[in-house]
Amino acid sequence: MSINIEAFQVAEAFNLKKLRAEFRAELHSGNASELFYFFQDDSRYLHIFDYGVVVFGNYDEIGKSQMLQFVRTFADNWLDKDLTETYRLEVDEKVVRHVVRNDFATVGAANPSVVRIAMLNVGQSVALEYYETLTDDLLNSTKKLTQDLEMSGKLSIPKQQLLKFIGRTLNIKNSIVDNLYILDDPNLVWDDADLDHFNRNLKTNFDTFARFKDLDYRLQTVENNLRLFTEVLNQREGTRLEWIIIILIAFEILNSFLRH
Repeated sequence: MSINIEAFQVAEAFNLKKLRAEFRAELHSGNASELFYFFQDDSRYLHIFDYGVVVFGNYDEIGKSQMLQFVRTFADNWLDKDLTETYRLEVDEKVVRHVVRNDFATVGAANPSVVRIAMLNVGQSVALEYYETLTDDLLNSTKKLTQDLEMSGKLSIPKQQLLKFIGRTLNIKNSIVDNLYILDDPNLVWDDADLDHFNRNLKTNFDTFARFKDLDYRLQTVENNLRLFTEVLNQREGTRLEWIIIILIAFEILNSFLRH
């Protein structure tokens, strides 16, 4: 027996309160930031996170399509990017302790807690991939600006466009900070040594903490570059203001001379 897990980053955020109220299914477990459903009749699992991720367990294509269409109603900024992550659970009753591998994990039993931990980690991984894509775009944009600065000795970008770029960077960083909790260990592993071991091994397999550290470093690099660009822009604005003042003073002197 195996359970196929597929995670999709489909939006920037979900309104889980409204989604839960509209979704006519019994909630297995969850809170304000995540909803976990277990459909025992056909051994399907569904995990929805408020940071815009939907994770399916043993869903067919029609079921996934219908559910994604449903959750779209409760999404904030639906994404067109194809961001997915897949994983598989192999069930072997002979296994005493869960074994985590690159593409799949072997578990002794497919109880909802084990599946939920696996789905949680796959969901975290695809969320990190989404933020990695955003920071890559920001880094590429700042690289072009630094190249312009190197070649011409000045910034060619207008002030308003630079301010928009700074705002976008800050919004992305705030979004990541707001979702820092996705790296926290869920409560259900605290009193279960096997689940805790499984969770930690999955995080190692998906390089969760290393990827987040790299993400934070890249964002810091972008921020440092933007700080430099802002200083250059302020200096340019200051120089322009100085010339305006000089011209006004010269005009007043000339006007005074002509009057006398």
